[in-house]
Amino acid sequence: MKCNHPFSNRNSDKRPNGFTLMELLIVISIILILMLVAIPTAGKIRKHANELSAQKSLQTIQEAQTMYESTYPTSGFACTLQALAGDPNAGPPSATAAQVINGELATGIKSGYIFNITNCTKVTVNNAERVTSYTATAVPATPGKTGDRGFCLDSGGAMKADPAGGTNCTVMVQ
Repeated sequence: MKCNHPFSNRNSDKRPNGFTLMELLIVISIILILMLVAIPTAGKIRKHANELSAQKSLQTIQEAQTMYESTYPTSGFACTLQALAGDPNAGPPSATAAQVINGELATGIKSGYIFNITNCTKVTVNNAERVTSYTATAVPATPGKTGDRGFCLDSGGAMKADPAGGTNCTVMVQ
């Protein structure tokens, strides 16, 4: 027997619209768990991408060095990134601004890595210094965060890595 009293709840058999507090808490908990799993993975992916970018940038420096050496044979290789760079609007390429690498790499900082050309070996030929070898390096700007390994590339094209993130490169990179 149903009561037809005007103050009685006629819709007591129907479920109310919306979610219960318990359902919302369960959904929020699941989202938080997924975020906790995804955030460290995203960091690892970013570090791996930065490391690959560093390796490719070192290969770009090597190609630029080859072009530099063939264009300026009396100078040999460049001993600075700035010598490989240069502004096309500032005039024609020269041995101090060859315009063979882009501006971002020329700054020495790209994708969380710091780039440099070191260990230049020079010989004197006809009263002019000629650079006969070099090492291009890439180290993480913040080791453990922007990358884990440091990379070195010598003038012969052999790329090695330093697992500690420095320039003590002993492990061949494949």
